Amino acid sequence: MLTKKDIKITKSKTSTIESIDFNNLAFGQVFSDHMLTCDFKNGKWEVPQIVPYGPFSLDPSAKIFHYGQSIFEGMKAYKDTSNDVFLFRPIENAKRLNLSAKRLAIPEIPEDYFMEGLKALLDLDKDWIPTNEGSSLYIRPFVFATGQGFHASPADEYKFVICTAPSGAYFSGKVNVLIEEKYSRSANGGVGFAKAGGNYAGQFYPTQLAKAKGYQQVIWTDDTSHEYIEEAGAMNVFVRINDTLLTSPVSDRILDGITRKSILELAEAEGIKTEVRKIKVNELVNASKDGSLKEIFGAGTAAVISPIAGFGFRGEDFELPKLESTFASQLKSRIIDIQTNKTEDPFGWRMKV
Repeated sequence: MLTKKDIKITKSKTSTIESIDFNNLAFGQVFSDHMLTCDFKNGKWEVPQIVPYGPFSLDPSAKIFHYGQSIFEGMKAYKDTSNDVFLFRPIENAKRLNLSAKRLAIPEIPEDYFMEGLKALLDLDKDWIPTNEGSSLYIRPFVFATGQGFHASPADEYKFVICTAPSGAYFSGKVNVLIEEKYSRSANGGVGFAKAGGNYAGQFYPTQLAKAKGYQQVIWTDDTSHEYIEEAGAMNVFVRINDTLLTSPVSDRILDGITRKSILELAEAEGIKTEVRKIKVNELVNASKDGSLKEIFGAGTAAVISPIAGFGFRGEDFELPKLESTFASQLKSRIIDIQTNKTEDPFGWRMKV
């Protein structure tokens, strides 16, 4: 069993923290002083180490460049008013990283390597965790193939890394989305449920096309009929019709989001009726026309909850009503209060580091 004491730490000789304006943080643009790295060689994971943040050196034949064995996670660390540090459901991230690893034939990361390595990194770079409202330390664990060769096969060497970035809000302003009917995010039997880098690469072009039409994001539909909505950009999607909160069931195509699961549990505790079922595009359109469609929002680690102001479908735009009180704001506030230790955590989601 690995402990923090087993991890070798090489401290950075200089720090850039004094040059950072913590009152004006973009998302994921500046990086903390250190990172955790761990190599898989000779059939096993070596002991992790923490080193100064910096570039890697890779052979041009490294298989990450040719066959795309790359997975990642997204997490956040928070500080409360007593300067204590907290994580939100980190074991779920460790489990999902290994679910992704298995699907892409990458060796799974021992959970103690993930958790103890992360805790050691946060101990060292604790001062990088912002305390401004709406800010947090974004955490990016990822694994990629470093083994060499042009043969189309899984690599024999990999690198596990955790980097951190003090960050502000992920989205700001009005978000309008286009319901996508031509391109698919993923397919049955594919890797849509995994956090694989290629999933996101494939989203960029259709999203660019939507932006050229004046939308900020797309709502993905199923790969076969394009009748059912599935995700909003890189987030799970929720729909409120009257006073019922709906979301699509997870599948081969849909990521089992940690924020998604938390919203469903929290909504039940708050007395909000929920349904996990397929949602037809036509149901969305008809509900908008008859006034029963109250809210649509995306849910994910980066944004927590991102309200959608309107959507486009087949050349027609549909605007969401402006409500004084929304499920989105209610649930987002409750989740953030739990994450930042402003309220009790009856679910056991918050972990003190």
